[in-house]
Amino acid sequence: MLFEKSYTMKMGDVRLPKLDFFIVNELGLVNEIMYDRKGTYPKHKFLRQMLDPLIGNSVFSAIGKDWDEQRKMVHPAFAAAGLKRIFPVMKQAVDDLVTHMRGLDLSKPAMVEPLMTHVAADIIYRTIFSQELDKEGSRRIYDAFAAYQKLVQPGSVMVLYGFPLFGMRRKAYSTAGRIHAEFRPIVEKRFYAYHEKGDAGPPDILRSLLEARHPETGEPFDLQQIINQVSTVFLAGHETAASAMAWGLYLLSECPDLQEAIRTEIGEEPMSFETLKTADTLRDTFRETLRLYPPLSFFLREITEPTVMRKKQMKPGSIVAVSPWLIQRNVNNFPCPHAFQPERFADPEQAQACRHAYLPFGKGPRMCIGAGFANQEAMLVLGTILQNFILSYPEGPKPEPINRVTLRSAKGIPIIFAPRQEGESAPVGD
Repeated sequence: MLFEKSYTMKMGDVRLPKLDFFIVNELGLVNEIMYDRKGTYPKHKFLRQMLDPLIGNSVFSAIGKDWDEQRKMVHPAFAAAGLKRIFPVMKQAVDDLVTHMRGLDLSKPAMVEPLMTHVAADIIYRTIFSQELDKEGSRRIYDAFAAYQKLVQPGSVMVLYGFPLFGMRRKAYSTAGRIHAEFRPIVEKRFYAYHEKGDAGPPDILRSLLEARHPETGEPFDLQQIINQVSTVFLAGHETAASAMAWGLYLLSECPDLQEAIRTEIGEEPMSFETLKTADTLRDTFRETLRLYPPLSFFLREITEPTVMRKKQMKPGSIVAVSPWLIQRNVNNFPCPHAFQPERFADPEQAQACRHAYLPFGKGPRMCIGAGFANQEAMLVLGTILQNFILSYPEGPKPEPINRVTLRSAKGIPIIFAPRQEGESAPVGD
């Protein structure tokens, strides 16, 4: 549970029966942990256990030399998926989303999280596999991942307090298997086609992973390793993006004047790669969304040797957490930290905070490799939706954020989407 003091403290600690848990907000110590130049703060085994059913031993969860070798093998896959090259793939998926949305019953609010999950999953699907994700597959993935997150939340608490899991891990593997079933056949087919016939398939991320070689041994990934890496790219890529874009639409639905400013900035023509380069208001809107609602609210690291921070003794095995949620909402870092103010990213007086106290993608060598991909995707999705719809939030309670694997809403985010004609403006409130 977070208290007002949580947003101003430099460091806090919770002593649990089986584990000590430290939260570090002081920026100098945050850098020490996230850059980890001595290898003292690897990802905590608790995090790896929580995600193992989903992604196994992959570039996200690996530590030490294993992580360094995997990253060297995986990096070319993202280099091949250049932002300009994949823009048409993203654009087609977003256009398909808008067509789908126009076919909904828009006389009532639409729940945006399933919509954002679908478009994010479809984009990453097309980027990894060069094929579309159908609506039924998208819904199965959304439902299974929601079920997985609901399992993880109580399971995490039980692990922290040293209680038995009562079959939760078995349920977690079963639920993760429902997600893997959506793409495992594609991976298997192309894996065997490559190793038996030399056919790596179209130039996508899966092809790059098939052709990747270990930096020392020259060995390729085996089938399970490919599944793990694909799971990481797919699950981390689509789930975090879906979370951020859903919160972005909510914030925009409360700001009709900002909607108009963005429409004026991007114009009425279909968005292009060049449009994104000069869409500063749109870019800063998404950056501010990530500041207020970072998809990963806590980064968990492990203390591997006796350590002292701010006079606190930290034993090996303890968890040390760096929280973008707390750091980015700290009044000592940002003025009016809980307010939605995209213009802060163009404010010279907040430039230092925007550089040093803004870490939705992490910091240091383990900073998210897909940050550029996520920014381009979100700007394209939010901008295209604004060109086609006027957004408003219905009367009733505001969405309540809840932290599971990613930051989601407790009861969903309903938004009214009114189809607009070219040049039509949103009504501006008093």
